[in-house]
Amino acid sequence: MPNLILPDDQLKNYVLYELEQLFNASATTLRDHCLPMPDGQLLKEITNKLLREELDYDLSELRTQHSLNFASLNHRQRVIYDSIIAAIFAKKQALVFVHGHGGRLTFLWHTIINRVRSESLIVLAVASSGIASLLLPNGRTAHSRFKIPLSIDESSTCAIKKNTHLSNLLQKTALIVWDEAPMVNKCCLEALDRSMRDVLSEGTNYNKDLPFGGKSILLGGDFRQILPVIPGGSKEQIINASLTSSILWPKFTVMTLTENMRLSTDGLSLEEKAQIREFSEWILSVGNGQISDLPSLSTADECFVTIPFHLLLRASCDPIPTIVSAIYPNICDVQIDPTYYRERAIVTTKNTTVAEINAFVLSITPGTKRVYLSVDSVSTSSTESDDASSLYPIEYINQLEFNGIPSHELALKIGTPVMLLRNISPSIGLCNGTRLIITQLSSKVIQAQIITGSNIGNQVFIPRIIFPINEIRCPFTIKRRQFPLKPCYAMTINKSQGQSLKIVGIFLQDQVFTHGQLYVALSRVTSKKGLKIISCDNEGRPSTYAKNIVYKDIISAIPKGLLSFLNL
Repeated sequence: MPNLILPDDQLKNYVLYELEQLFNASATTLRDHCLPMPDGQLLKEITNKLLREELDYDLSELRTQHSLNFASLNHRQRVIYDSIIAAIFAKKQALVFVHGHGGRLTFLWHTIINRVRSESLIVLAVASSGIASLLLPNGRTAHSRFKIPLSIDESSTCAIKKNTHLSNLLQKTALIVWDEAPMVNKCCLEALDRSMRDVLSEGTNYNKDLPFGGKSILLGGDFRQILPVIPGGSKEQIINASLTSSILWPKFTVMTLTENMRLSTDGLSLEEKAQIREFSEWILSVGNGQISDLPSLSTADECFVTIPFHLLLRASCDPIPTIVSAIYPNICDVQIDPTYYRERAIVTTKNTTVAEINAFVLSITPGTKRVYLSVDSVSTSSTESDDASSLYPIEYINQLEFNGIPSHELALKIGTPVMLLRNISPSIGLCNGTRLIITQLSSKVIQAQIITGSNIGNQVFIPRIIFPINEIRCPFTIKRRQFPLKPCYAMTINKSQGQSLKIVGIFLQDQVFTHGQLYVALSRVTSKKGLKIISCDNEGRPSTYAKNIVYKDIISAIPKGLLSFLNL
């Protein structure tokens, strides 16, 4: 860790520790040489790998980056920045939720994180999704960083034990930044609160009366986007699982970002700025549920939006080739730059439609297709028969499809864009949602080039892994051993959240079915020039309308103005 800077007392302690190791190899100790023994507490910090990773930064580089970003903050960003920084350096707790979207939040996060880290203070940068975590400096998913259980309820806690490297890291942390927070179940935040109160109770700055043991928490995200996923859940269940229903929500000060940063981009003409502003305002109106073009078919939460003519694609017969040719022109060219795939995708509502589109595109692209078959197995509870294979034939298991799990048959070609379905190594950019291009197909491993995130261009090797599958619809546990990949010419709207694209085709063969999906699909692009839409009615006929679902209860919980930090 070349950038790690230790105070003199810790450096002295580390030298004593290393000398003790050398002396021990010769059956002697520091005392035998009239030298002091290393301090146990300081030694604990020095040998904490997690702690060292969060201090291993080039402070000069951080200050330079901060200065560049700070000069570009707009008024609202500056107010939030000043309030957070003042609280951190005054050693006061700040509990803040910043409501905004896109680059506005990411830019603010970078500025705050660089400022705090430049003072050798620890900031834990996390996000609710792997893709969002890649946009943060040294970001991790909240689940992996805080060991949040995947199956969670109102009494859950994180798997953080006292007197461990992770608990010691939390004790030394000055600020936690959590991006895309509205995506997660409120129980995740509450589990972190319970766990931090527990593991920080042995620290010197612990306050049992404060949430999160007195640590500062900066949440951010956009409640117009998709809320926590509750399989088969009703509106009431989804709202109840959202952060706004948490007992912790009233503790947070909510601030909003509204200014479109693209309007301040150098070189834009007045006409271009007007187009960007108009497009942005239309998308926000969709996200707020303020557009209802078919009042007779609208309800409190559902309405229909007229698709602007310039965005609409008309399909003469089969709509899939139509949208593929619009989004992937020249797809049959043998040599295509990875940038071509990085900046475009088709998004749709259902996994079955995604599979249809991906299979079609794979069939028309050049190259030899290689099919990888998974190895599936089943296990039943101890009260059932041990002969699970006779009760549930493997041929039946092979046919089952599960969200977020690769298919039994995985068909790929060299040059195919794929999406990673598991967090493999976040430190090198291999997170759930990372997109790659296949460069080599072998029997044991697949080689690919990263095309998204902060590690673009890196060649990586993807192994087969085991996916344990527990679903209510199955009275048994399935284990599927397969490459954690899926072709991503098309992806679901839910999976596209957090992806930044220039060219997007929205394929509404089936209309959206939950809050925020249409808004997420539309907001994947920053310019209307890169957006095309095919929409169908309930009979599968072409339509000029798109269904929109917005839970007004959630939107109304977010203040419209910029609030001040009265509690800091």
